[in-house]
Amino acid sequence: MTSRAGEVFDTGRTVSDIESLLTSALPTGGLPASEGDPATGEWTGTRGEGFRIAPLWESEALTGVYGAEWNEAEEAAEANLALVVRELDQRWGAHRTVSMRVPLFRNQAGEPMPALFHSLCEMDCYGDLTVWGPTVVDGRWVAVSVNQCDGDAPMIMTAVVSQLPIIELSV
Repeated sequence: MTSRAGEVFDTGRTVSDIESLLTSALPTGGLPASEGDPATGEWTGTRGEGFRIAPLWESEALTGVYGAEWNEAEEAAEANLALVVRELDQRWGAHRTVSMRVPLFRNQAGEPMPALFHSLCEMDCYGDLTVWGPTVVDGRWVAVSVNQCDGDAPMIMTAVVSQLPIIELSV
C-alpha cells in the first residue's frame, strides 16, 4: 500500500516527518500527481500546486481480521493519531477538525472540488482531518488523519501540508 509498510509506529519519528514535510518545497504549478517507490511502486506521496500529502505510518494488513480484533486495530491506529495530535497541539496550539464527508459525497457524485481534497479522495484518504494553521510555518497549514480504503486494507496515517487553507467544504 505505502512505503511505510512494516515500520513500527513511533511518535517522535512521525512528528519529525511532519516537520520535514512542513519545511519542504511545495509545487508552484502543475496537476496533482501521486508518486511511488521506484522498486515497489508503493505510494510515497502526492504533490499538487501548493500542497503535499504523505503517508506517515501503515498498520499490518487486516486480511481475515474481523469483529473485536478489527476494532482493536482501528482503536490502535486512532490512539497513534491521538499521540501525534497531542504532541502537535503542544507545539502549535489547539487543532480543529475538518470533515471529509462533503469531499466523499462530491467524489461519489463526480462533482468538482479543490485539488487537495480531490487528491485525498483519489488515495482513499477519507478520514477526517485534524488541522493546524495558517501560521504553523510561513502561513502553511498542516493536517493529519487515519484512513482505510477497505475492510482488509491496513490503516494508514497521512499528513498534508498546504499553502492554501484546509477548511471545511460547503455542501
